[in-house]
Amino acid sequence: MTEAKLTLYEQEKAAILTAAITGKITNHQAAKQLQLSVRQVQRVKARFRTEGVGGVVHKLKGRLSNHRYSEEDKEKVLRTIKEYYADFKPGFATEKLRETTHVLMTSQTIRAWMTEAGLWKIRTQKQPIYRSWRQRKEYFGELEQFDGSYHYWFENRYGDEEGNPIEVCLLAAIDDATGKITGAMFAPHEGVVPVFMFWKAYVQDAGRPLAIYLDSFSTYKINHKHAVDNKELMTRFEQAMRQLNIQLMSAHSPQAKGRIERLFGTLQDRLVKELRLANINTPDEGNRFLQEEFIPKFNNTFTVIPARPGNVHRPLATIDTKNLNRIFSIQSTRTVNNDFTIQFKNNWYQLAEVQPVTVRAKEKVLVEEWLDGTVHFCTREKYLVYILLPGKPKMVKKPPLILTTHPLNWKPLPNHPWRQHPNHFS
Repeated sequence: MTEAKLTLYEQEKAAILTAAITGKITNHQAAKQLQLSVRQVQRVKARFRTEGVGGVVHKLKGRLSNHRYSEEDKEKVLRTIKEYYADFKPGFATEKLRETTHVLMTSQTIRAWMTEAGLWKIRTQKQPIYRSWRQRKEYFGELEQFDGSYHYWFENRYGDEEGNPIEVCLLAAIDDATGKITGAMFAPHEGVVPVFMFWKAYVQDAGRPLAIYLDSFSTYKINHKHAVDNKELMTRFEQAMRQLNIQLMSAHSPQAKGRIERLFGTLQDRLVKELRLANINTPDEGNRFLQEEFIPKFNNTFTVIPARPGNVHRPLATIDTKNLNRIFSIQSTRTVNNDFTIQFKNNWYQLAEVQPVTVRAKEKVLVEEWLDGTVHFCTREKYLVYILLPGKPKMVKKPPLILTTHPLNWKPLPNHPWRQHPNHFS
């Protein structure tokens, strides 16, 4: 064995033994430097004299371990991986082998075998752009990172009438302090209704976080072809969060909200395969699978302990609970026509004669579309009574001037104070 094949430690060991043999240092000094006993130094010196440089090399170097797995075990594991987990990453494949076959091997062993079998290719890492590190928030609920990811989550098992796979949007929030998935939902797109449904369920279940971290509007909402109604999303989302006293923070690069970006990278690998193994084929089935199985299991594996104990989510105030449908509604304004009808989205609505508040023709009213699909008209914090007309109403010759809290042809009762007036004639 030449000196060029020795490790740095072995070269240094040979130099120390040479010094001990030539009398430049004592055996005690050599033992101190090599962190060996004096008797072991004497044995190594004797071997070094007879074998030369090769005498400093450990005798087990290059030999196969007695604890190595047999070729039969290796072939059995690789056969299972090829059949069920061929496109899995080594770490994830190791976890699934432990769950399903109780094979207790390290991910390093599985990685080496998969690489050798051509199931895994070691990738060279690109030179990263320098970005300063941001410390995690201290408390659970202090900051939630939120985003949506379009992906073929159900692969070819969920498609259109022609059999083409459909991209589905996964909305997800991850807690900055703990790395815990605090919410996830499959939706057809990242529009105002799915986002409102997500956060309405979130605040009802967990309370109000202190802040939400998401993309700036230009990059977060408009870029994808399915986000058809996103022009109004950020404005309404900001209004809703302001009413709930939740701060919105905008990220101007994917790296700024790296935790949610890395989560989607992990989910596009793990969740897709878990859905496949569980034979989940539709978004509705996927949402049940997320809540009942995947998220609890994921959080149990990847959640970290926050810097400070405690939950800073705030419970909904009584007035917020009462107005939650209004807060998470799509809002617009319409004008009351002369016949006290309102046109909205190709439908005509007739206001009832008796209203909780006075309504005048040409008055502007607020239209609220609730998440349950119902439409509500509101003015001065009062909801108006209406009926849905089958079509466009006919013109009336003399419409009423106003609607108020009682019918306009109302006559006072006999015991009304007006009838007690001396000038009143019955």
